[in-house]
This record gives sequence, structure tokens and C-alpha cells, in this order.
Amino acid sequence: MVAPPDNDVLWARALHVTLNGSPALTGVSLGVREGEILAVGGPRGSGKTTLLRCLSGQLLAHRGEVWFNSAPVHTMGPLARERLRRDKFGWIDPEPRLVPELNAWENAALGLMLRGGARRGARTAAHEWLERLDIGDCARKRPHDLTQAERQRVCVARALACAPSVLFADEPTAPLHRADRAHVLRTLTTAARSHGITVVLATHDAEVASLADRTVTLLDGRRVHTVHLPGDEARTAGRTGAASSRVTTAPTDTATPTDSDTEGRAACSLSA
Repeated sequence: MVAPPDNDVLWARALHVTLNGSPALTGVSLGVREGEILAVGGPRGSGKTTLLRCLSGQLLAHRGEVWFNSAPVHTMGPLARERLRRDKFGWIDPEPRLVPELNAWENAALGLMLRGGARRGARTAAHEWLERLDIGDCARKRPHDLTQAERQRVCVARALACAPSVLFADEPTAPLHRADRAHVLRTLTTAARSHGITVVLATHDAEVASLADRTVTLLDGRRVHTVHLPGDEARTAGRTGAASSRVTTAPTDTATPTDSDTEGRAACSLSA
């Protein structure tokens, strides 16, 4: 077992996951620095959600290690991982998941109250984030009275109200229109930087990924450095008269996250 680097709040080494008989992750290694906004890019089905679930302790890899602040998540029992997710992590799904019996501010305050926080303080924090996300007037509405975009904003408010150490966001703006998407992403990234929240953001959208400090890219469950997809080949052929396709994969089991992360933001052209 290799100790993680001191400056990484999250660290994963050689993750291997098989789902339904097919490899979902194959030797993925990475490190995430404290306060960093890291985008995990790649087309749909590339393993982004599986990686986030492993890093957050929702899913145990079949092989490999995951560390959070020098604590080995991969050896924790179910209850310890549940407490870790409750107390230290936040999560935003691609589709809004709210408790139908609770109104918007109660849903936004739910994480704080589950931690044992006082109702008054949780309510204040929830209202603050709903206002910052421009849905303060929806605070007393129940989920069935909200649009899908409003429900997703409530989910974002719920994640931010807890001030997590690490926020995992799995395609968090997928249900939003372009204007709403820009506002929510701006609020999310600004809040993360001002509150020192580490963000791991899964997205297939290069425009969304550009807001992150750094991007790592997955393709078919592996980390890659350069991806040329079929649409890019056609465009390249039109300009130069010659098409080429190249996928450069990162080393897997023999590489440490620190080695592969020094390259900075990966060059990536992606299609949905």
C-alpha cells in the first residue's frame, strides 16, 4: 500500500471496476489537490460516474486504492463510508432528487439537519443559497410545483449549504437550459473557490470543463491524454486532406497520480 501525497485531498491508484461483466474502469489513477476544481471529461459511457462513485465511497473498486485526507476509503466499512459521505462530501446528480413531502428550503437544508445541525441555522443557510441561485421565491414550494430547472437548483443549494470538504457533481447542469447552466456553474465555481471546497465535476461538455482548474479525460474506462473522435477526423480531413485518429492512453498500474497529473489540463475534443 502506497501512502498518498500530502497535498492531495483525494488520491486514487489503479482503480479497476467491472459492471455487468464489462470493464468500467481500467487502471485509473489520479490525485485531486485541496481547493481544486477538477473536471473529469469524456463522452457518455466513458466511466466518469463510476470514477466519482469510487472516489466518494459509494462504490468499492474491485482493485485499487482511494484515499481521502490520508484515510483509506477502500478499507472502510459501509457505516464509516456513509458517515464520510454525510459529514465531508456533497453530491449533485444529473437529475434532481428531492423529498416530495418537503418544500424547497427544507430540501436544501436536509443535509445540514441530517448532520445534527440546528433547524434555525440550517434554514438560514438554505435560504441564503436559494437566493444566490435566484430561486429564493420558491422556498416554500414543494417539488411538484417547481420546474425541473428549479428542482436542480435546489439540489445544488442543498450540496453547497453543507459546505462539504469535497463536492462531487455528476453532470450537474444536464437538465438546465444554456442561460441557467451558465448561472448555476458560475455560482458553483465561485462558491467553491470562496469557501475552499474541492470539486470533482463530471461532464461531457468541453465548455463546462473549461471552467475547471484542470481536466482529466476518460475514454472506455481509461485515462487518456488526447482524443480525436470521428467528427474531428472529418473536419481535419476537410482542412488538410488527410484524416487521422489517435488516442494516447495514460500509464495505468505503473503510474502514480502525481506523475500523470503534472501534464495539466488535457487537450480534448468531445462530442455528446
